[in-house]
Amino acid sequence: MTFSDETIEWEADGRKLRIGLTRAGTGPRLLMLPAPSSISTRAELRPLQGRLADRYTCIAADLPGFGEGPKPKIDWRPDHLRSWISLLLRDIVKPDAIVAAGHAAGYVIDHAARHPGGTGPLLLLSPTWRGPLPTMAGKRLPIFGAMARAVDPPVAGAAFYRLNVNGPVIRMMARGHVYGDPAWFTPERMAEKRKVTESPGARHASFRFVTGELDPFTSREDFLAAASQASTRINVLYGARTPRKTMAEIAALNALPHVTSLSVAQGKLSFYEEHPDQTAEGLLGLLT
Repeated sequence: MTFSDETIEWEADGRKLRIGLTRAGTGPRLLMLPAPSSISTRAELRPLQGRLADRYTCIAADLPGFGEGPKPKIDWRPDHLRSWISLLLRDIVKPDAIVAAGHAAGYVIDHAARHPGGTGPLLLLSPTWRGPLPTMAGKRLPIFGAMARAVDPPVAGAAFYRLNVNGPVIRMMARGHVYGDPAWFTPERMAEKRKVTESPGARHASFRFVTGELDPFTSREDFLAAASQASTRINVLYGARTPRKTMAEIAALNALPHVTSLSVAQGKLSFYEEHPDQTAEGLLGLLT
């Protein structure tokens, strides 16, 4: 399988950045969006992308502020991600269907509600709408915004960020709610994730995600209302060991009449990265 990498020049708040895309395969266009987390890039979708590329043109795209390359200092906001996804759908990919993970799934639900007929079917992997800290606290707290911006200063901010993304913290996060099998998260995979957290400027968007500043919705009610307004098929895939609080949000989404759900393998939030064969089988079944 041949993978073709490219970059798109984009501008946010007057600052220029380059955002990565990877193309593979032929056939109907399938846009693939990774979860915007501290350790995620489009590379997490490559095994799944390779398994779908026999039937689809699979375009995996990073989200602004995330990915492997350097990022400028920007006060990242949900509108930045909304604008980038709109550009992808309108001018760059024009997909026949969308596969989106984590918060990216929340954003494509938001887009589908705002732009009827503009997405094709949605295939959502562990869909979320609320960041890790608000999820742990059960609500948004004023201190979270201050924490998000505490990483911005060049010296003290970088040091504060490193305290939260060092090796033991990443390992605890990965084993706690990201991957089902601790043995899968090898030292080599750990090294790749560390590269993501250590890329220049990574801290600005990463910590805003963690604190909920990049949440596409402010409540479950808004999340479900947008999903109800989306005039397209919504398919939800999730790992059998999805963490309890995330599973509660997925269950609420699954209860909507036009949502189809499928439990995949034994994974947690990143089941699609850990179990790409089973995930591809589930996706292909839903797409046909």
